[in-house]
Amino acid sequence: MHKDEFHLKFFMCVIQSRQLVRTPQRTAGEASTSSMLIPKPPPKTDILKSLDTMDDPDTVGSIPVFKTEWIMTHEEHHAAKTLGIGKAIAVLTSGGDAQGMNAAVRAVVRVGIFTGARVFFVHEGYQGLVDGGDHIKEATWESVSMMLQLGGTVIGSARCKDFREREGRLRAAYNLVKRGITNLCVIGGDGSLTGADTFRSEWSDLLSDLQKAGKITDEEATKSSYLNIVGLVGSIDNDFCGTDMTIGTDSALHRIMEIVDAITTTAQSHQRTFVLEVMGRHCGYLALVTSLSCGADWVFIPECPPDDDWEEHLCRRLSETRTRGSRLNIIIVAEGAIDKNGKPITSEDIKNLVVKRLGYDTRVTVLGHVQRGGTPSAFDRILVSHWAVWPSCLETLNLVVLPPQVETVAVLPPQTKDVTKAMDEKKFDEALKLRGRSFMNNWEVYKLLAHVRPPVSKSGSHTVAVMNVGAPAAGMNAAVRSTVRIGLIQGNRVLVVHDGFEGLAKGQIEEAGWSYVGGWTGQGGSKLGTKRTLPKKSFEQISANITKFNIQGLVIIGGFEAYTGGLELMEGRKQFDELCIPFVVIPATVSNNVPGSDFSVGADTALNTICTTCDRIKQSAAGTKRRVFIIETMGGYCGYLATMAGLAAGADAAYIFEEPFTIRDLQANVEHLVQKMKTTVKRGLVLRNEKCNENYTTDFIFNLYSEEGKGIFDSRKNVLGHMQQGGSPTPFDRNFATKMGAKAMNWMSGKIKESYRNGRIFANTPDSGCVLGMRKRALVFQPVAELKDQTDFEHRIPKEQWWLKLRPILKILAKYEIDLDTSDHAHLEHITRKRSGEAAV
Repeated sequence: MHKDEFHLKFFMCVIQSRQLVRTPQRTAGEASTSSMLIPKPPPKTDILKSLDTMDDPDTVGSIPVFKTEWIMTHEEHHAAKTLGIGKAIAVLTSGGDAQGMNAAVRAVVRVGIFTGARVFFVHEGYQGLVDGGDHIKEATWESVSMMLQLGGTVIGSARCKDFREREGRLRAAYNLVKRGITNLCVIGGDGSLTGADTFRSEWSDLLSDLQKAGKITDEEATKSSYLNIVGLVGSIDNDFCGTDMTIGTDSALHRIMEIVDAITTTAQSHQRTFVLEVMGRHCGYLALVTSLSCGADWVFIPECPPDDDWEEHLCRRLSETRTRGSRLNIIIVAEGAIDKNGKPITSEDIKNLVVKRLGYDTRVTVLGHVQRGGTPSAFDRILVSHWAVWPSCLETLNLVVLPPQVETVAVLPPQTKDVTKAMDEKKFDEALKLRGRSFMNNWEVYKLLAHVRPPVSKSGSHTVAVMNVGAPAAGMNAAVRSTVRIGLIQGNRVLVVHDGFEGLAKGQIEEAGWSYVGGWTGQGGSKLGTKRTLPKKSFEQISANITKFNIQGLVIIGGFEAYTGGLELMEGRKQFDELCIPFVVIPATVSNNVPGSDFSVGADTALNTICTTCDRIKQSAAGTKRRVFIIETMGGYCGYLATMAGLAAGADAAYIFEEPFTIRDLQANVEHLVQKMKTTVKRGLVLRNEKCNENYTTDFIFNLYSEEGKGIFDSRKNVLGHMQQGGSPTPFDRNFATKMGAKAMNWMSGKIKESYRNGRIFANTPDSGCVLGMRKRALVFQPVAELKDQTDFEHRIPKEQWWLKLRPILKILAKYEIDLDTSDHAHLEHITRKRSGEAAV
């Protein structure tokens, strides 16, 4: 194959049902010799029925379930660390800044250097690409140190009018060609990626014009005959169709919720109504998820304008809330909110309405650019670190391999502009659908919790009990609130059980009304109380109380004890007919170790707590210099927190039980830090899962590092302890828990009806006792009995854990010499790319 043709055979990847499908790029005779990639993370309706089809929660606040599968021959695998030799990559940030952009830049630079490529910063976005000169500088490993936790974009961003003109793009092409840069990573929003796509489509013509003008030589034109572009979508509005989460969205939600929580306290004190305006000129995502996360009374978003009589409905809703005992009202407004006629609905309009009709003390708070500021969340750091690894390998073997469930497309998704067009034409149902299933699910759950009144009569209703089991986890209260209120909306009688199975045995049970769980969404810990006690020893007492309180279904929210307790209940059915009632387990534990679910409620909050602590510790180490910190995290035998915190905080090592290590590995880590101290980065961070090794304890590792690092660095240790279980839940945990509770109660109502026989509930089938878990893209119910074979009971962890395949990224970013191949092979199919005008692959 001719060299030029080889370069033009750039492969696009489309992920379909966890299989990687690669598509040859256009050949030399076709119109374009460049390519554009946009990574896409996993995605995240009559109203009650919609909960049955609500398959996935938002991937907000924790890393999506990426099961990375690399496709390489043995030779390619062996040569992974030299794949980028002779190549050059440029990275720029453009448009509005978003938290997480720096983490993306860091990952692109470090993995690019890891592969042997030269990596260049382009300062001030496209303007720097056009101006050239000192705006394009080569990056080093150390130059991206301490960027991970910084908000904004260190390399700068600017709105560039010059790049919108062909003359500006011609200058940009010249600057890339002269530096031998044939790979470009653009981190930005809709406008930035539209500009990148235009640049891509014109590349051949731009080279031709530069050649004719004598600005570049024939040899330079040949070497730069192709341009590979990867787009990483950075926008806090999450307004880009084709991806369910954009860089910065989760961090912006963190800023919003911090303010909402603070305002809630003052609003309660003075019985006020607060109208909070958040960003989202054309997209209501931030407003919608905020409303779910704080239990707002009302939300206004541009995609779903309120009915014509919304003023009457809103005032009635606020009045009913106060009548039920609430001391405050919260209304969330997206800055682009409109009515069905396209007329803007402003926060001042809403305030004036509430004051005039209800006479409530009402205040307006416009959050503004505070939503763009601050440190990125753990989710944004991990997401972009994962995304940005693949652009750095862009041209290595003329094969781009992106994480499964990541869709790559040759042109920008048209839906982004279609949404705006649909709203302009007042086709709001169409606009809502174009936003995607996740957005629609959020909207339906919001409508259910905020707009549907619970029935007055409970005739013919069922009785469902809700309880917490195991260690406390942030988000448990949000799950209880959602479960209780959805149950009441369905006409059920809902009981709450205090202190887990122990309380169920002792009869610590009471009925919950709508106001009972008011304000629970943002509260950490467990308001019901939770204990690790298992039910087996108290079957008689539990059976008696099930009969006494006429409990017909049980929702168990908790960790591994909740799962094992469910297994014991299944076994107990053989002896006690009273235990033959449906039950569902909602995983809630900081350890994220419940079989049947890739994520647990509470794990994201714990992860962010660890990251915040590590950021402060690193800052301390940066001041004192030549210092290494050993941090012990929770998790039992599960290394999820240590691994993910290591990725999010930029750790040099993370010791976990699932990846056994020896004294030689510890010695290698010490030597690695010794070499690191010879650079300009004179600090180290090591994480250790609390039960990773019974002999290599935190004290042992601390003493080892202290002894071996004498004269080079000193060591400190910190055991984070139970602070990881405390604090207010993150937006992800609030939203995840809310949707899990709604899904669980809807399933419970159906299962009770299904189990009604001869005037009583009798459920003894395997599928009447389930774990509700997140598996890849979906929320699924899995019988607890079927999960036994997937469980390592001795160590209280699932036998297979998806996040283990992210560990090589942690090591690469810490500058370890490892192989780039990270997992199993998947099947490749060759397919023909559609020509323009045909349907996209």
